[in-house]
Amino acid sequence: MAHTQTSAPADAAGAAPRQEKASAGASRHQLVAFLIMAAFFAVAPLVVYPVFLMKVMCFALFACAFNLLIGYGGLLSFGHAMFLGTAGYVAAHSAKVWGFTPELAILTATACAGVLAWVTGFLAIKRQGIYFAMITLALAQMIFFFYLQAPFTGGEDGIQAVPRGKLFGIFDLSSAVGMYPVVLLIFLGGFLLIWRIVNSPFGQILKAIRENEPRALSLGYDTDRYKHVAYVLSGTLSGLAGGTKALVFQLASLTDVHWSMSGEVVLMTLVGGLGTLFGPVVGAGVIVSMQNYLAQIGAWVTVVQGVIFVICVLAFRRGIVGEIANILRKPL
Repeated sequence: MAHTQTSAPADAAGAAPRQEKASAGASRHQLVAFLIMAAFFAVAPLVVYPVFLMKVMCFALFACAFNLLIGYGGLLSFGHAMFLGTAGYVAAHSAKVWGFTPELAILTATACAGVLAWVTGFLAIKRQGIYFAMITLALAQMIFFFYLQAPFTGGEDGIQAVPRGKLFGIFDLSSAVGMYPVVLLIFLGGFLLIWRIVNSPFGQILKAIRENEPRALSLGYDTDRYKHVAYVLSGTLSGLAGGTKALVFQLASLTDVHWSMSGEVVLMTLVGGLGTLFGPVVGAGVIVSMQNYLAQIGAWVTVVQGVIFVICVLAFRRGIVGEIANILRKPL
């Protein structure tokens, strides 16, 4: 009996170092994956069209921001296009009409997306499941029709010929060579911020709410407040992607605020791997590549996307990165 009493504390004492070792190993694997990803995007312009890569990075950041909400918070939003599109319009309008420098235009666009997320979050976050998804979709549709009618958006023509300007008044961004390093830094910075959020105490509580919200409530956590903060962070980072994208393509249009864009980011996240750090990046690369290289088949691109989505759901339930991580038994 005495042996049983002393062995339990010993087992508990031995479990802590094992958990710390496993956590350190996971962080090491994620760091290696991050360095490989950063090196790829740094070298890729030598062989791949830079504008295409910038588009991939913008959508990858958008998908990572969306994944922060659904993958770690368990909240499915069908209205994330309103943050991407709002930031695009604000960045384009402030750069073209108000004469803002590119960094100020992107910051203003990101802040506006954050405010929109804060306001809409109050209306949506009280609901769960399909009700939350439908409320976000309804709000996004309201925003879409507002931009369709608002005079400053240019209606169906959008805001065109947006000047990229000079970063800090020094670095000329008019060429793809000048713009690419800025987009790369924004993408890597946004990705690292999401990585830090996921691995912070806040991120751990968010995962606990996703797994068992009643239990988190019983432990004294204000779950609605945590979910609202996650929603605002996700919307703000989506705005960062939208503002950057508007300057890359020198265009802000209704496409980025349409409901189909909200569907695309869901597809990117699921194809790459829901609840994984690098899955949305891979998913965005796959979907954007299909849209770019299969453009000649016209509307059939949507059909091909649907087929790939069905195959992923049936054969790769965890997504591309999720399946790879499961095989390697290493969190990615």
